[in-house]
Amino acid sequence: MLVLGIETSCDETSVAVVQDGRFILSQVITSSLRFHKKYGGIIPEIASRQHIEQIGFVMDNAIRQAGIKLKDINLIAVTEGPGLVNSLLVGISFAQALSFALKKPLVSIDHIQAHLYANFLEKPLDLPFIGLVISGGHTALFLVKNFNQVKLLGTTLDDACGEAFDKVAKILGLGYPGGVAIENLVKNKKFKRINFSCGKEVRGLDFSFSGIKTAVLYYVRSQKSKARNQILDIAASFQEAVVDTLIEKSFLACKRYRIHKLVVGGGVAANLRLRQRLAQLEKETDIKVYIPAKILCTDNAAMVAGLGYQLYVNRR
Repeated sequence: MLVLGIETSCDETSVAVVQDGRFILSQVITSSLRFHKKYGGIIPEIASRQHIEQIGFVMDNAIRQAGIKLKDINLIAVTEGPGLVNSLLVGISFAQALSFALKKPLVSIDHIQAHLYANFLEKPLDLPFIGLVISGGHTALFLVKNFNQVKLLGTTLDDACGEAFDKVAKILGLGYPGGVAIENLVKNKKFKRINFSCGKEVRGLDFSFSGIKTAVLYYVRSQKSKARNQILDIAASFQEAVVDTLIEKSFLACKRYRIHKLVVGGGVAANLRLRQRLAQLEKETDIKVYIPAKILCTDNAAMVAGLGYQLYVNRR
């Protein structure tokens, strides 16, 4: 079965063709990020306008790269949310028009669950598993028994971890997007750790990242001119605290539900330090960790198409 996936939840416009939920025949991604950088964040109006301008060209390229014709598509899958409303509307409207014109079925996909499915595009995985989705807009833990039965175990009570990276990078004058800026600054460098922590008062499997952002701001203000010489230490210490929290909560979920598979997805899953720590802990514990290639961590249509196939063939 050939599935056309469409993803327009934020600033990436993406279309992909995936066969049988596993094999990526083509994937095209274009981003409007360069238009947002000077604002230090995503501007919804700019994002939606870029989707309108790009989606037709992106789809044509995806069909051409797959070596098929549009009429060969068997199913269309589109992100229905969460995301920026106007951006989502572009993708949904486009998918609905295609579905009507081609007389092909259409399935709506949860963007967060699609991030977890990205791992299935690289290798088959057994269910159930604990899923961790970490991005600019989301930080959440799930128990996934199958993709028709996904239970939310915990989520952020305030900022998502990716949002915290952006805000801390802005405080330190490192630019946008913050996760990339911080990683490039501290990558494999020695630093003096500053005692930052993430939401220690939050019990269970929920997260909180607003407090550490504020702690970094107050620390920088208290150090005044000295802070400029401590940017590496501040940024690296912040990153370590976030990674500590993500790992602690995720492994707690695995132990609590007696599941030995942790599946990670979302933009922050591309973070090198997180990957290094998870790889080390995988060697030291009985928990197997799955993280997709970096291109599949970003918002992409292949994960949408893959999940669409699974939901369609296993529909009740």
